[in-house]
Amino acid sequence: MTRRPLSTYRLQIRQGFTLDDAAEAAGYLADLGASWAYLSPLLAAVPGSDHGYDVVDHSRVDPERGGPEGLTRFAAAARAAGLGILVDIVPNHVGVALPRANHWWWDLLRLGTSSRHAIAFDIDRRMSAGRVRLPILGSSPAEVLAAGEITIDTTPADDAPDGTLHYFDHVLPLAPGTADLADDLPALLDAQHYELRFWEDQNTELDYRRFFAVSELAGIRVEIPDVFEESHREIVRWITEGLADGLRVDHPDGLVDPGAYLERLADATGAAYTVVEKILEPGEELPSWWRTDGTTGYDALVEFDRVLIDGDGVRALDDLDARLREDSGLPEAESWQDLIHSTKRMIADELLRSEVRRLVRALPFGVVDAEEALAEIVASFPVYRAYLPAGHEHLQHALDDAAARRPDLATAIAELAPLLFDTGLEIAERFPQVTGAVMAKGVEDTAFYRHTRLGTLTEVGGDPSIASITVDAFHDAQRARLASWPHSLTALSTHDTKRSEDVRARLSVLAEMPERWAEVLTQLRGIASTGHGPLDALLWQAAVGAWPITAERMSQYGLKAAREAAESTAWQHPDEDFEKGVIAIAQATEGPARPLLDAFVAEIVDAGRVNSLSAKLLQLTAPGVPDVYQGTELWDHSLVDPDNRRPVDFGARADLLRRVDEEAARGILPPVDDSGAAKMLVVSRALRLRRDHDELFDGYRPGTVAGEASAHAVAVDRGGVLAVATRLPVGLAARGGWGDTVLLRREIPATDVLTGRRIAAGPVHLSELLDTYPVALLVEDR
Repeated sequence: MTRRPLSTYRLQIRQGFTLDDAAEAAGYLADLGASWAYLSPLLAAVPGSDHGYDVVDHSRVDPERGGPEGLTRFAAAARAAGLGILVDIVPNHVGVALPRANHWWWDLLRLGTSSRHAIAFDIDRRMSAGRVRLPILGSSPAEVLAAGEITIDTTPADDAPDGTLHYFDHVLPLAPGTADLADDLPALLDAQHYELRFWEDQNTELDYRRFFAVSELAGIRVEIPDVFEESHREIVRWITEGLADGLRVDHPDGLVDPGAYLERLADATGAAYTVVEKILEPGEELPSWWRTDGTTGYDALVEFDRVLIDGDGVRALDDLDARLREDSGLPEAESWQDLIHSTKRMIADELLRSEVRRLVRALPFGVVDAEEALAEIVASFPVYRAYLPAGHEHLQHALDDAAARRPDLATAIAELAPLLFDTGLEIAERFPQVTGAVMAKGVEDTAFYRHTRLGTLTEVGGDPSIASITVDAFHDAQRARLASWPHSLTALSTHDTKRSEDVRARLSVLAEMPERWAEVLTQLRGIASTGHGPLDALLWQAAVGAWPITAERMSQYGLKAAREAAESTAWQHPDEDFEKGVIAIAQATEGPARPLLDAFVAEIVDAGRVNSLSAKLLQLTAPGVPDVYQGTELWDHSLVDPDNRRPVDFGARADLLRRVDEEAARGILPPVDDSGAAKMLVVSRALRLRRDHDELFDGYRPGTVAGEASAHAVAVDRGGVLAVATRLPVGLAARGGWGDTVLLRREIPATDVLTGRRIAAGPVHLSELLDTYPVALLVEDR
């Protein structure tokens, strides 16, 4: 029988926080109430990698992360603490930034198609006579040769018997029998199994599949049994030898056939608990036939956020955005659908044009305007990908939308349609891998940085055109999860979220006071501005949401945000003059803007904390398996990576948890203050209750709240537990509080496990129930 977690706690394992460090934290995680520890990727990665998604060796645990001995010690510590273990794995790609570190890639570069590892890589052999194109040069090959920037070392090495080629920090192997060409560099380069190219050729002329637009991450073909076996042998050993209990699969949409992959993985692991990092668009269902326990929880994250947002206020923020655009001389805002079509089309035409062109080469016959038509179809695709024959309606939507947008391409689109539906063709097999990559880059990494009304809305898995959901819609979503995917993870913060849960909770307050935010933003822009109003709104929201924040953190975030938006500057071709405005905003946070930021955040901090505690309690008690991202049991005001991977002080958290427990035993409750102890209380009590009394969470019924302020409450009856959360706290305060609003309950006494207070049988006034905290967690007497 598959063992499944009741909750998870994510730990980022890296050189600065190894498996031995994690072992020391195991006791704390158990004390907090976590059921399983959830580890970031462990296999050997590019040296110095802080995230581990750039695997270079599937056969061993990364020595920088603690090595195999570290994993053994961590597993022993976790077992001693009663914790299960979930590990993140990366089946789609490998790291090739340092070729010598990746034996498979190095062997391919040295031996070409004769390498036993050549089959592992998804390379288009129709290009460059089968040579792998390496876009690493700072200028054209001719210019590089003329400048003498390439040198040859013919000294034999174990992994390079014929010597090596050097280009600045890049080291590449020489093919057998080519070292004697060292005096004729052009001839030597032509004789290699790789072709050195100008770095910008990665956009248009690359011949290997990669992770999104990252050429340093090369796709591998785990659909081939031997490749799956060799890349998963160590992972399967973790499961079979009891070093791990479950797996989190990164980016399954990059695979040729995610469903078949999951079947093979389940067979290999004995159907171990498995969740997939699958982004679902609103209304989209996780494929029911996949052998998985669910997703990593972005679909749930959106629900917890949206039920706490004032939709009317977001419409007022749309008006503010319109004024900012007019003041900045920018065109009127596009609809969300038109915006993402344009950003996806930009990605298909630029960063991922190589992938679109590979689709053209995969056509069984020529189609006039095929490249242009395919780019348009990809840009019109409404979800990440289809899994034909399932999802045919998504492909049909894309074809119809593309033809409507571009009537001049109607003939080409009509010719392509049957080919894209024919799963026996290479183009139909590859097309879904491209739509997923374009969606991720065009929406998550571009449009989310252009749609700047309210940062809470632009989170992974979210659709900003859906500003909020009703309490009834929230309940419907939770019941659906319980019915279909009861063991799916739920999340509020992850290593990939654009903003941490507490940043989003604070920013959601802006939708309740849009006029006040407009005033403050005007003042802030008067202090420092990029001249681009919507981007200014994004940056100043980041400062407000993450406050207090250093100029260095703001600068890192601001430059990333501006380049991702790709409107006034970009990663590949930064505009230094424009970016001076970004830096000016960052520096102003530690200068003239500080008093204003201090004052405004003081106005909204309490309401933000109400949102934080409400979202956290709803997540921890909702159907599914709640995941707590490292450190977020206290207030965490982190921005996008790498900001959200900063070190966590587990010793301090353990000390605080002990103090909270000791004082609670004496009837002393932590205030909702800067310490975050109140959030620690909510997290620990909810996690412990789920771990120790899972039988109390066996159902789902909406709680009933009646009275004048009933719209400000969300109540959930899980069977033996009743969770109550506050929503729209600014509006609640403006109307004078709860008044006569009551929570209707059965005639059974209960205890609020957050405060220890006994609650009499029957209805209870929310003014009484929520007089200490904005949330309550009631356990009925049994």
